[in-house]
Amino acid sequence: MERDTKDELNLNEVLAIRRKKLEDLRQKGMDPFTIDKYDRTDYTQKIKDDYANYEGKDVSVAGRIMTKREHGKASFVDIQDILGRIQVYIREDEIGEENYREFISYDIGDIVGVKGEVFTTRRGEISIKAAQLMLLSKSLQVLPEKWHGLKDPDLRYRQRYVDLVVNPDVKKAFLTRSNIIKAIREYLDNIGYIEVETPILHTIAGGANAKPFITHHNTLDIDMYLRIATELHLKRLIVGGLEKVYEIGRIFRNEGMSIKHNPEFTTIELYEAYTDYHGMMEITENLIAYAAKKVLGTTKINYQGVDIDLTPPWTRLTMVDAIKKYTGIEFNKEDNAKTAYEKVKGLGLEIEKNARKGEIINTVFEEKVEEHLIQPTFILDYPVEVSPLAKRKVDDPEFTSRFEGFIYSWEVANAFSELNDPVDQKKRFEDQLKQREAGDEEAHMMDEDYVNALEVGLPPTGGLGIGIDRVVMLLTDSYSIRDVILFPTMKPKE
Repeated sequence: MERDTKDELNLNEVLAIRRKKLEDLRQKGMDPFTIDKYDRTDYTQKIKDDYANYEGKDVSVAGRIMTKREHGKASFVDIQDILGRIQVYIREDEIGEENYREFISYDIGDIVGVKGEVFTTRRGEISIKAAQLMLLSKSLQVLPEKWHGLKDPDLRYRQRYVDLVVNPDVKKAFLTRSNIIKAIREYLDNIGYIEVETPILHTIAGGANAKPFITHHNTLDIDMYLRIATELHLKRLIVGGLEKVYEIGRIFRNEGMSIKHNPEFTTIELYEAYTDYHGMMEITENLIAYAAKKVLGTTKINYQGVDIDLTPPWTRLTMVDAIKKYTGIEFNKEDNAKTAYEKVKGLGLEIEKNARKGEIINTVFEEKVEEHLIQPTFILDYPVEVSPLAKRKVDDPEFTSRFEGFIYSWEVANAFSELNDPVDQKKRFEDQLKQREAGDEEAHMMDEDYVNALEVGLPPTGGLGIGIDRVVMLLTDSYSIRDVILFPTMKPKE
């Protein structure tokens, strides 16, 4: 954080004093960093929440000193642990003159263990009367006063450890994230899914249209890719007879960064044999509603001032119908790339000269429709040109049995009836290869082994991917994806 010269000099003096205090402790044989453990019996907030059962009881708590108020031979400190804070009352005649003198040298930020009796002060504040105090770790840095001096988002993300200490809302958001993921697992486990793990290092980057990160394996002397999706390995497991599988894991895409995008992020992908994309729609809306109800107690949320109702069933619209609803443009089976372009050229969109019909339709949707999808909405039936892994619709083979789920105009879910025709799949891979050769770095690579897996036999299957980070953003009212990733990707400071 930036300071003027005077502040910098004062800070350097304070830091020097803290280091001198540590050196003095070491000279006395009281180095706090030699302490291996501390026997804690209780947590701060539990004591406050269940005071009737704790009043007069001896407890042992541990945490960081957040405030300190000295009053001669009696002092107060606030101790913070993972659940909250509690006041500790420290008297010289209770802990002894020498121990009290040592306590006076403690700083805000130091980590201590406290043993004592639970009581209520004359002002009605639940507190602990210290009988024993132990310094467990010495803080050599200075914490900001609450948010003062820690307003810069860049600094917050770089020093998340400080952000978590001084801002309870940040800690709450990440505890909520953990509970959301627990709820997702609970929902899927309860309906018979099994959790699996698939490789992060791939020899072929597949399963999504995305640019991968490339690394090199020295022993095998081959380039490898950090996975851009878990899809193709999970569908191999369906081929192998594991009929309902899911994986929660990190995905890596070498693409742009924004409030909705981080180069590494968390998804859940799940696949189920003998169902289709309609079955995946039901799972999507029920799973997200279940998680919201579990962690918030309601399916009605407010995100950035907008009321959103996650209660199933969600609205369902085909892509073509959504375009007609929000732009007035109607596409039909008789259209080709030329007539489709003529219909949209007045919209001011950047469309490549050789764009195919399906690509034009998808561009119109992304640029002119997505912004309207605030309440939970499923957009169905995507063009085959932008859906290389989805099954064609029997009654309209230009489109696929695919949907994306939108909330607050964001895509939060992507799913389809999985393409299980190995001949069609190989043709689509070949089409993607042509696009790669033409310069599209996000087009799929050829995956001969996956085609071979389809030749062994993939049953009719529904597949689904959900962006965990975006769901967490919605359920914690977080503006940026960086607010829900503990350590977001940052450019190193020079």
